[in-house]
Amino acid sequence: MKRVILVVALAALALAGTLGYASSRREQAYHQLIEQGDAALAQGESFAAVEAFTLAIALKPGSMLGYLKRGEAYRQYGELETALKDLRRASGLDPAATRPLELLGDVEHALRRYDRAAERFETYLRIDDQSPRILYRLALSRYHAGNAQGAIEALRSALALDARFAQAHYLMGLCFEALEKPDQARRSLHRAVELSPALLDAREELAELHRRTSRGEERLSELEALQALDPGSAARHVTLALAHAEIGQFDRAVTILGRAVARFPAHPYSYVALGRVWLDAWQARGDDVALQKALEALERAAASDGSSEALMLLGRALLLSNQPERAATVLIDATAKKPLDPLAFYYLADAAERIGNVPVARNALLDYHALEGAPADLRRRARLFERIATLSAGMNDPAAAVTWFGRAAATDPASVDAAFLVRFADAQWKTGDAAGAREGLTKALGLEPDHRAARSLLRRLGTRR
Repeated sequence: MKRVILVVALAALALAGTLGYASSRREQAYHQLIEQGDAALAQGESFAAVEAFTLAIALKPGSMLGYLKRGEAYRQYGELETALKDLRRASGLDPAATRPLELLGDVEHALRRYDRAAERFETYLRIDDQSPRILYRLALSRYHAGNAQGAIEALRSALALDARFAQAHYLMGLCFEALEKPDQARRSLHRAVELSPALLDAREELAELHRRTSRGEERLSELEALQALDPGSAARHVTLALAHAEIGQFDRAVTILGRAVARFPAHPYSYVALGRVWLDAWQARGDDVALQKALEALERAAASDGSSEALMLLGRALLLSNQPERAATVLIDATAKKPLDPLAFYYLADAAERIGNVPVARNALLDYHALEGAPADLRRRARLFERIATLSAGMNDPAAAVTWFGRAAATDPASVDAAFLVRFADAQWKTGDAAGAREGLTKALGLEPDHRAARSLLRRLGTRR
C-alpha cells in the first residue's frame, strides 16, 4: 500500500512539473510576442504588430495587455473601429486600468465622437484626477462638442495642477472666444504666448483676435513675431504686409512685399498681395502711380497665379484705368476659376454695364447676390437692389424690375426720392399695374411738384394733375 501511494505521489509531482514547465513556456512565449509587437509598432509596422499581438492573445485570452496592445496597433494602422473593440475588451478585463480609457478617448475623438470621447476621459479621471494631460484632452473634446463652458471647467482643473501648461491656456483662449468674451480670451492667449513664445497657433489666434477687436498695432506685433519665428514662410510676409495696408501703412506694406517677391520668387501670391496693396493705396490717395504699379503687379500675378482673386483684382484695376472691354474679358475668366471670388461678378457687372452689355451686367449682379447674399448695411443693400431693378428695366423685363424696385424701397424707405418713384412707376405701368404707377407718381410729385418725368408719365397714363 505504501508503495502505491509513493508511486501516485511521484506521478503527481511529475505532472505538476510538466504543467509548470508548459505554463512557464507559454508565459515566456507570450512576453516574447508582446515584445515583438512593441518593436514592430516602434518601427511603424502596424500590420506585423497586429499579428504578434493576436498570437499573444491566443496564448493568454484573459490578459488585458494583449487587447490593449492590439488596440494601439489597429489605431496606428488606421483601423479605428476595430481598435475600439479591442480597447473596450481591455477596459472590461481591467476596469481600474487607465491606459485603455485614455486610448478609447483618443480614438473616439479621432472619429469626431466628441461626447463619447469626453465620457471616456471622465471615467479615467474618476480613477485618477491628478493628470493635467487627461484634463486637457477632456477639455478639448468638450470644446469640439460645443461645450465651451464645460471645457473651461476642465482646463481650470488642469491649470490648478500645472499652471505653466501653455496649450491649456491657448485652449482656454479659444473657449472664451467661443463664448464671446474677448478680454478673457486675450488674457489666456497672452499667457500661452508668454509661457511658450514659439507656440505659433496661439500667436496666430491672438493676432486674429486683435484684428477682430480693431487692435491694429497689437496685431502687427504678433504678426512680426510670427514672421521672425517662421522666416522661411512667404505667407507670413504677405500676411504682415496686408496687415500694415489695412491700417493705412501702404509704404511699409510695399517694402515687405518687395522683399518677399525677391526672396520667394516662386510664390505667386506675393504679386497678388502687392497688387491689392497698390490698389488700396490708389483708393486712399488717388495716386495714378499707385494704379500703374497695381496693374504691373497684377499682370504678373494673373500670368503666374491665375486665380480668381488675381484676375478679379486685375479686372478691377483695368476698370479704374478706363479699360472696360479688357476688364470684362478678364473678369469673365475670373468667374470661371475655382475657388471663386464673388467680387469677380460684382466688377463684371460694372464692366459689362460700361460697354453696354446689360444682360451680362444684370446676370453678374444676380450671381453676386446669390453667392454673397444681401449686404448687411441697409443703404448698400438698397443700392444693390435698385441697380438690379434698373438693369432689368433696361432689358425690357419690367416684372423683374418691379420686384427689385419694391425690395429696394422696403429696405431703405428714407432714400426713396422722386426719380426712384418715377422709374418704379414706369416699370409698374409696363406690367399693367396702372393703379400702382399712379400712386407712385403721386408720391413723386408730392416730393417734387415740378418733376417733369413724373408729370409726363401721368399724362401717358391718361391722368391730369
